[in-house]
Amino acid sequence: MTDIPRAYSGPAVLSHGFRLFFLLAAAWAALEVLAWLPMFRGDLALPTAFGPRDWHVHELLFGFLPAVIAGFLLTAVPNWTGRLPLRGAPLAGLALLWLAGRYAVAFSGRIGPLGAAAVDSAFLVVLTLAIAREIVASGNMRNLKIVGLLGLLAAANIGFHVEAFVDAPAALATRAGLALVLMLVMVIGGRIIPSFTRNWLMRQAPGRLPAPFDRFDVGCLAASAAALVAWIALPDAAVTGAALIVAAAVNAARLARWAGERTASDRLVLVLHVAYAFVPLGFLMVGLSALEVLPPSAGLHAWTAGAMGLMTLAVMSRASLGHTGRPLVASPALQAIYAAALAAAVLRIAAALAPDAAAPLLMAATVAWVAAFGGFAVLYAPFLLVGPKKRRAA
Repeated sequence: MTDIPRAYSGPAVLSHGFRLFFLLAAAWAALEVLAWLPMFRGDLALPTAFGPRDWHVHELLFGFLPAVIAGFLLTAVPNWTGRLPLRGAPLAGLALLWLAGRYAVAFSGRIGPLGAAAVDSAFLVVLTLAIAREIVASGNMRNLKIVGLLGLLAAANIGFHVEAFVDAPAALATRAGLALVLMLVMVIGGRIIPSFTRNWLMRQAPGRLPAPFDRFDVGCLAASAAALVAWIALPDAAVTGAALIVAAAVNAARLARWAGERTASDRLVLVLHVAYAFVPLGFLMVGLSALEVLPPSAGLHAWTAGAMGLMTLAVMSRASLGHTGRPLVASPALQAIYAAALAAAVLRIAAALAPDAAAPLLMAATVAWVAAFGGFAVLYAPFLLVGPKKRRAA
């Protein structure tokens, strides 16, 4: 992403989407999971019409992750299109719409299902329309696939509300939402991981470079999409399990093409490869669960806590450094945040695989997750809120 200099005299936090939305996303990721464990145990009750599981799933899948996506796209799309970014009052209004959604879901027992659904659904619908307008106006049509995925995610959120209040738990909408976010991770990850890896390796000793995007990547995305569609419709079918395992193999091969083994000395690049490794791991574990070999929760948390959790931290931290003009170096504190996020993913998967030890493992995973995202919010808040607006290429 390159900078587009434009005159702006308002608050730094409203100058670009990443500043406000990355902070909101990190803070909510920590707070939501901090509340989830006592809710799961029955020690805490919110005035929500959702069941505890559905509230937890919804607020991570359709609350936290869309905030990260908004921060990324509202910063990246102006650089893709050459148009002015959303900033100032319109950006603040979009953030207030996201916050209204969090309130509406938490108090949906008092607001009512229909009112809560209307308020919460508005954010993703408005974000999709805003991104579509910018891409269409610029003529940069190759990025419309991002708009398509975002629009489907907005539809999945609406479907989640309907399913949760008609036939809870919202299993079908949960699978649809997970599949769509995972496709965004694969599409965007396939763009930024080899790019950042190549840029860094070109400054090192000669050696293997990431393979460019080609027909293999197209085939990988197609196989992954087909497997995910099968999983949404028939999660327990043997043919679905086979398709998911095939997708695991091609995604593992895709990751191997990006020369990640050469990036060990640059943690900002390495963490992207580690995060993507949870994509094929999740495909494998969910495929094995469809074949009744593993519990479903193991693979789901490989995707959510692993691929999505660690990837969001990797992208948020790198983009925040680069776009505020700071050196692209992972400080010891940032490396500790990455380690905590990785530990949270591993511990959460272990809790699914070892039910006899689930309670302490869940507690440890919660502590690690909150440390990772709370740590990001604390570490990055000073320069995201009031830091210089100057950015450098990421």
